[in-house]
Amino acid sequence: MIAAAVVMCASLTAVDGDTVRCDGQLMRLLGGGIPFVWGIDTPEIGSHAQCLKERKLALIAKGRLKALLEERGLRIEIKGIDKTPAHRPLVNIYRKDGREVGAMLRAEGFAREWRPRRKNDWCAGG
Repeated sequence: MIAAAVVMCASLTAVDGDTVRCDGQLMRLLGGGIPFVWGIDTPEIGSHAQCLKERKLALIAKGRLKALLEERGLRIEIKGIDKTPAHRPLVNIYRKDGREVGAMLRAEGFAREWRPRRKNDWCAGG
């Protein structure tokens, strides 16, 4: 794990419910978690979704993340780098009041806890 580094973004946008783009660089939200131990997971968007329900939930989660990113003065801390070919930084994004954006998504029901080798099923149930 690398030591936390704070980054600034001229442009910060929501890609989906748990991924942002900072000046062109994709970053994965940890939701206050610890890299490779636990974090957050949101429904997959578009063709990555397993069902229509997941696709709809993904758009809702992305919309909420977009709204949370509109605040000025966000602090982005890089906590690690993921093990995918994209090598996305794993980040926590803090609002001015100290609340972490991904943790807010989880508390509001837009995200679920992620753990290694455990898959969230967004299609189950009503």
